[in-house]
Amino acid sequence: CPDFSGRVICVLIGKLKNKIWRRRMKIIMLGAPGAGKGTQAKKIAAQYSIPHISTGDIFRANIKNNTELGQKAKTYMDKGELVPDSLVVDLIMDRFKEADCANGYVLDGFPRTIPQAEALDNALKANGEKVDFAINVEVPDENIINRMSGRRACVGCGATYHIKYNPTKVEGVCDACGEKLILRDDDKPETVKNRLSVYHEQTQPLIDYYNKAGVLAEVDGTKDMEDVFKDIVNILGK
Repeated sequence: CPDFSGRVICVLIGKLKNKIWRRRMKIIMLGAPGAGKGTQAKKIAAQYSIPHISTGDIFRANIKNNTELGQKAKTYMDKGELVPDSLVVDLIMDRFKEADCANGYVLDGFPRTIPQAEALDNALKANGEKVDFAINVEVPDENIINRMSGRRACVGCGATYHIKYNPTKVEGVCDACGEKLILRDDDKPETVKNRLSVYHEQTQPLIDYYNKAGVLAEVDGTKDMEDVFKDIVNILGK
């Protein structure tokens, strides 16, 4: 770009290309249970106008609509068995074909293991695509145990609170309906420790996997929720 007008054109073209590239983001969220990756996934989806996709939502939608893939998944779920990775990937790839995924997506809750990640990569590769970012929300186990053991749920309306970060006006009483609050089994320290143990064994190796692929980005999840999101936006681009 030898002259001023030429340089301006080059800059504008570069910005346009960068904007187009950023809009077509295929993002995977990583992090331990309770790290806040689901919250950040929703904020990313809103910021970049891309869908927040969870495997649970995909299962429910396909079963509700009685699709062929949904029927297959239901046969396993009804027997209390895990849905095979190959079928989960088929369900996810089918979801990616929908119009709202044209500019990308945030995938939350999958993959959880190396075989799942490899199966997803192979399916994307067959379409000439790949994961653009794997964002790991890093939070120490001790912080997660304290976070989750402080959660409280209303037995009446299901509203959730936290004794430290989102307390009720009256201790142990729901602000919305006045019913009592409980500590759910899933949030008890011993249960959280077991879930974290499974995470470290099965899911944490994905951090190394995506690091080797050159797409891993890590953020400090102990920060305020909005500060964590700012760090993510700095990684993805505004």
